[in-house]
Amino acid sequence: MIDQQFYTNTHPLHPIGSMQQFINLREFKFAQTMIFAIGELNQSPDLLPNRTLGYKIFNACGMSNIMKSAIDLANGQRTKIYEGNCTKSETTQAVLGHSASTPTMGFARIIGRFQIPVISHFATCACLSNRQEYPSFFRTITSDYHQSRALAKLMKHFGWTWVGAISSSNDYGINGMTTFIEAAQEEGVCIEYYEAFQQTGPIHELAKIVEVVKRSTSKVIMAFMTHREIKVLAAELYKHNITGLQLVGSDAWLTDHSLTDIEGHSILVGSIGFIVSRAQIPGLGKHLRDVQPSQFPDSQFVKDFWEYMFDCSLNGTANMQRMPCNGSESLHNIESFFTDVSELRFTNNVYKSVYAVAHALNNLFECKDGMGPFSNGDCANIDHIEPWQVLHYLQNVNFTTKQGEQVFFDENGDSPAVYELINLKNVTSGAMQIAQIGVYNSALPSDNQFTMNGIPIVWGGGIYRVPASVCSESCVPGTRKVLQKGQPVCCYDCIPCADGEISNVTDSAECLKCHKEFWPNGRRDTCIIKEIEYLSFSEIMGFILTLFCLSGVIVTAIIAWIFFQFRETPIVRANNSELSFLLLFSLTLCFLCSLTFIGRPSEWSCMLRHTAFGITFVLCISCVLGKTIVVLMAFRAKLPSSNVMKWFGPTQQRLSVLAFTLVQVVICILWLTINPPYPVKNMETYRDKIILECALGSSIGFWAVLGYVGLLAMLCFIMAFLARNLPDNFNEAKFINFSMLIFCAVWITFIPAYVSSPGKFTVAVEIFAILASSYGLLVCIFIPKCVLILLRPEQNTKKHMMGKSTEVKY
Repeated sequence: MIDQQFYTNTHPLHPIGSMQQFINLREFKFAQTMIFAIGELNQSPDLLPNRTLGYKIFNACGMSNIMKSAIDLANGQRTKIYEGNCTKSETTQAVLGHSASTPTMGFARIIGRFQIPVISHFATCACLSNRQEYPSFFRTITSDYHQSRALAKLMKHFGWTWVGAISSSNDYGINGMTTFIEAAQEEGVCIEYYEAFQQTGPIHELAKIVEVVKRSTSKVIMAFMTHREIKVLAAELYKHNITGLQLVGSDAWLTDHSLTDIEGHSILVGSIGFIVSRAQIPGLGKHLRDVQPSQFPDSQFVKDFWEYMFDCSLNGTANMQRMPCNGSESLHNIESFFTDVSELRFTNNVYKSVYAVAHALNNLFECKDGMGPFSNGDCANIDHIEPWQVLHYLQNVNFTTKQGEQVFFDENGDSPAVYELINLKNVTSGAMQIAQIGVYNSALPSDNQFTMNGIPIVWGGGIYRVPASVCSESCVPGTRKVLQKGQPVCCYDCIPCADGEISNVTDSAECLKCHKEFWPNGRRDTCIIKEIEYLSFSEIMGFILTLFCLSGVIVTAIIAWIFFQFRETPIVRANNSELSFLLLFSLTLCFLCSLTFIGRPSEWSCMLRHTAFGITFVLCISCVLGKTIVVLMAFRAKLPSSNVMKWFGPTQQRLSVLAFTLVQVVICILWLTINPPYPVKNMETYRDKIILECALGSSIGFWAVLGYVGLLAMLCFIMAFLARNLPDNFNEAKFINFSMLIFCAVWITFIPAYVSSPGKFTVAVEIFAILASSYGLLVCIFIPKCVLILLRPEQNTKKHMMGKSTEVKY
């Protein structure tokens, strides 16, 4: 039977004072788990059949002892083997341990030079993944690289963007915290302070950290340290009555059972963090309870363990304060952390480490000549196995445990990162209540790596709501973050978005501009369609203007009816009744064309409103001009030998009206042909409104139309002014003169008002000018005649009209 040896470099004892502190139950449990796994393998017919595994435990306390043990392993163990039926290898084939990162780093460098595999169940420092420094290192626990990144994601998940950081000042703490800070910055989490200390360091270092915690504004502390440092820190915080803190812990201390015995354990209640997955190892519980001192007669620490568990003096030990015991006592009736197998986490890593070596050796033994992994297809010489050969097989091992967990190592010797998120719901003297509240799996896509299971969480201080730990409150939608000068990125002010911009997410770094047809709502978190504005019939201003338009049409129609009814009377017949009816018709069109300016602008309405306005007003002014010329010519005709009237008779009057109007028609045709008015959306006048209006198309065309109307109006005004003092009992020139004065005043004031009025008020000003000038003509020219016809019929006679003047009729 061939006996292959491998050793565990563990740390079961920690002599720092009293017996209670002397025994490290966790490390002794690890050692017993290794013994159990080896015994299980030695009885297995499937794995390493007909071969027996051996072990030796180094109780190496302190760095110097650990390094000495590593050198002994590297030098060979030929003199350590006494059984003649075992193969005597020059060196050990694999080393299990250490539980801490710093000691592992020390001896793994030495062991690695000899290509002896080192497998740790608890050394998590990411630095150990460096194959240049640690070429033979493996671990069945996840690297802190993944744990640190998972912790950063945890901070972001709960909205903790302003946290403190405290670590142990060794390789484990410093390297783990460095990775965490880098990952936290990527996740948008800021570190308010970072402090490090050692358990055995000077007391003033710890006092300084306590003062930093007191002055800080963050309520969450990332504690990346071992169980030794967290005990000291929790006790010191408890002494200073610092409560209400939320601790986020690393896996090195979160589930350590020794925390239940410290002063200030209540500080740890509510702590959360990631820990390796829990597992079940059938048969381990019975093995632990079956431990007897007689199994290890030469082991001092087993003797010390037994005395600690039963509070006795074993086989006459010189301790008269304790009752004697002989080693026949049973652990089956003892409930302790050592015998508890309900929370097998790191213990399971020890179990997997043993099986990983066993599978590597099994694959080595099953190699067939010519199909081996080495040069020329060679296999290893099973009588003289070299550690580098075991190293090769261990790198490529891939198996599934009895519990269904897959075990393999990546190119850096690391195991896949799968964590349970746990919550310390309660920590009392001798008891710890742990609840799994989530899972982290680095193999999944980034968005799915971290999941919660919905179990209620007890937070720091025993509260049941998520504590807040931020430098600045979140900026609500509608605002953006502006960093405070000289402060970390988590400290900022919230500034409302500018006009025309929104932010629809919390803590937005910038605001987004709305599309030009949209505008922010009142909260500035959504872009809504801008209000469409135009002068409509339904609004009050549009309704009033429409009412005045229709009133003008009705009044004009009434006057036309009166004139028609009294068409044979002198007042109607005087000064060309035909032009009067044509003038009334044109005024009706002027009133009606105002309606084209009201309503939603369209392509046809834009072209119609200005051209209709220009043509109808020219027609109107042409009629007034014709009437004015008639008055002037009539009095000129009174002079002896004057035949002026024959040159401006009815035919000439009609032709003059037609000629003046045709000029405007030609201008309008050219305007519509070259660059006609068209509907546009005006988004410049108002930021929050869209004004539907008619663009002029050609400004020259518009001002040509308006200028021609103004030219005729000025000509008419001048002629009426010249005829204002002509003798007559009813001198119509006076009323025309006054009407033209109103007309010119209206349109002169129209120009600046039109240019300066915004939006729909531009249209309203134009309509007002049309109505005012139309009403001015209607009232000044026709109302006096209607008053004379209806109220003073005695003056509506030929005799009265003649007076000293000559009647002019056509």
